[in-house]
Amino acid sequence: MLRAMPASAIRTSRLTKDYGVGRGLFDLDLQVAAQEVFGYLGPNGSGKTTTIRLLMGMIRPTTGSAYIFGLDCMREAVEVKRKVGYLPGDVPQFGSLRGSEIVAYLGGMRGGVDRATVRKLAERFDLDLDRRFREYSRGNKQKLAIVLAFMHKPDLLILDEPTSGLDPLNQQEFYALLREVRDDGATVFLSSHVLSEVEHVCDRVGIVRDGRLVRVAQLASSEQSLEEIFLSYFSGRTPRGLTS
Repeated sequence: MLRAMPASAIRTSRLTKDYGVGRGLFDLDLQVAAQEVFGYLGPNGSGKTTTIRLLMGMIRPTTGSAYIFGLDCMREAVEVKRKVGYLPGDVPQFGSLRGSEIVAYLGGMRGGVDRATVRKLAERFDLDLDRRFREYSRGNKQKLAIVLAFMHKPDLLILDEPTSGLDPLNQQEFYALLREVRDDGATVFLSSHVLSEVEHVCDRVGIVRDGRLVRVAQLASSEQSLEEIFLSYFSGRTPRGLTS
């Protein structure tokens, strides 16, 4: 019998990280439901990556709180990471390690991963795990990051600019993978500044500007395109057409 999951995969209350001079994230109140693909949209420097680092327990909030499946992101960071597949905006550098060695090392830290799952993911993105990391192109490094995020079949995927460096064919493969894991019960929190990407794969979208969440909306209910709505918030025009 499947264990019932909490209503919210992600929940924050007045979550703040103040770097000074108006930089950071301020008073974020957000809920992301289980089995939802939530797009987190904003220009560079708007607070998207700060939000993700707070959720992952990588930095401490100035004030406020954040929970993943009811677990406190700071006090229970280890338990949180067991439930999360994380793809950072900047892929870590693994030097001369081979792709297979990186998978084995990080998989071992998780207590082991299914080799068949890793193999299928690598084949799906045409990634050679026998090559050394330093020999990978930018696109292949991003493919490896995708494999590392998805390989343990997490309950929640937190993805920061996940298609950066991927060619159009692999972008489409990634979108298909997102739909599959969502259908299998996973939740996806997808940070991006690519409007078409968010509109293509997400159920809801949050728009963040200058460290503040300015709108959360259902994409299916929009009377305007996401591009029109987004530009409304960054050009001074009054946005319309998205329901909260």
